[in-house]
Amino acid sequence: MRNRIIALTLILALAAVVAAGCATATKPGGKYLRYSAGTEPETLDPRKSTGSPEAVIEAQIFEGLTVMNAKDAPVAATAEKWEMSPDGLTYTFSLRANAKWSNGDPVTAHDFEYSWKSALDPALGAKYAYQLYYLRNGERYNKGQATADSVGVKALDDRTLQVTLEKPTPYFLSLTAFHTYYPVHRKTVAANDKWAADPKTLIGNGPFKVTAWIHNSRLEFAKNEHYWDAAKVKMNKMEFILTDSATTELAMFENNQVDLGGNVPSGEIPRLVKEGKLRFDPLLATYFYCFNVTKPPFDNVKVRKAFTLAIDRAAIVRNITRGGQKPALAWVPPGLADAAPGSDFRKTGGDYFADNDVATAQRLLAEAGYPGGKGLPPVTLIYNTSEGHKAIAEVVQEMWRKNLGVNVSLANQEWKVFINSRTKGDYQVARHGWTGDYLDPMTFIDMFVADSGNNDAQYRNHGYENLVRRAKETNDQAVRMGLMHQAEKLLMDEAVLAPIYYYTNAVLVKPNVKGYVRSITGLFYFKEAYVE
Repeated sequence: MRNRIIALTLILALAAVVAAGCATATKPGGKYLRYSAGTEPETLDPRKSTGSPEAVIEAQIFEGLTVMNAKDAPVAATAEKWEMSPDGLTYTFSLRANAKWSNGDPVTAHDFEYSWKSALDPALGAKYAYQLYYLRNGERYNKGQATADSVGVKALDDRTLQVTLEKPTPYFLSLTAFHTYYPVHRKTVAANDKWAADPKTLIGNGPFKVTAWIHNSRLEFAKNEHYWDAAKVKMNKMEFILTDSATTELAMFENNQVDLGGNVPSGEIPRLVKEGKLRFDPLLATYFYCFNVTKPPFDNVKVRKAFTLAIDRAAIVRNITRGGQKPALAWVPPGLADAAPGSDFRKTGGDYFADNDVATAQRLLAEAGYPGGKGLPPVTLIYNTSEGHKAIAEVVQEMWRKNLGVNVSLANQEWKVFINSRTKGDYQVARHGWTGDYLDPMTFIDMFVADSGNNDAQYRNHGYENLVRRAKETNDQAVRMGLMHQAEKLLMDEAVLAPIYYYTNAVLVKPNVKGYVRSITGLFYFKEAYVE
């Protein structure tokens, strides 16, 4: 998100949080969940999606070999069991005999083989294809250097999937719970390239199915009666509200039209906390501004550093977001283990710069040839439509004016346009947020390798690539973590991004919403959720 990224979470408002979710225990005619999912999804094809809003929706209608439990550990899902070879390179998954698609067809190992290989197919253009590079020859196939038959995923029979990796990957089972690893229904996909946009052809294998999609308004779900664990699905239906307006969401919440959401106007946070309507949960995510390192003036590292250092993060979290966020002075957020038992990657790595270091920022901008901002080419900061992103952008705009003498223009864009602008590098500075896809620092570190579909900075550095590659080639935790710390330092030294804060997950939730599972990666599973 995913992760994902987020990723992560790209639609958060003033509290700068990813929308969270809860569900409903339902008997026929009983209550059901109304969840505010944020913006209109870019796509619900799990092979193509990259955003947190899409990932939460997909987690209800699709299911991987594994799923993350309440302790953020991968557990059996569509696969009932698996075996791993002693060298950690080969996994053999046994699928459930009663796993079915929402149209009643059996879910087979062939579906997973097809889905993973099609996600790697360069013709699909999946931005998250690199998440499948862990498979033997996955990267080579995606780059046109190998055949699909050589990729390390093979259906031995309908219920047995054999997976061969390039290198031992300690977090591989967590990856199989990620949306890029979900299966898709081959017959439907082959027949209609728009299959994921129409409820009639949006066939999944998860606990729910989409019954209606009123664009920019809502998604309606029904229980998937063919789901292998349907007996545990308590709701007969759900409704996801699609709005990127924090004001609208709060009004719907307080008018009992929404049961759960996370797009919160910051000015209302103290009241909502006092009234017990708002809770704060951990979230493995960083809010940041991304520089396009190929576009002037941000092709100059000193300019990027100056803009990074001239932001007062403490003021932003104190006065704007007001949701318990922490100023981010590095890339990888807290909450991920380092090599030593009980250690945290962020605490071990420490901070990489000082917050609001105006004197250094002014010196660097002058050294870049723009003293007091004079002569600097026009600069535009883009953000996706949201009251929260707008408020933060306006504050940072003023900080850059005051601290650097720079006048920056702001431009808000609708979600799909915004994602396209970032992906194509059609911007100078862009709002961004990334939520970890799995519980390892690599979910942040490999985002900026050259071939990552999420490398919106257009960053290219052979030294960085080498550090990431070496970290992926070893199972020695001390060596892995050391290499990732070096990679993060290089990323910060080159100011590829300007971290702003580490997220919290602010959740508007009614007291009668029960039974949902929330992951620190921002995903919500509503399978066993209900509304009393």
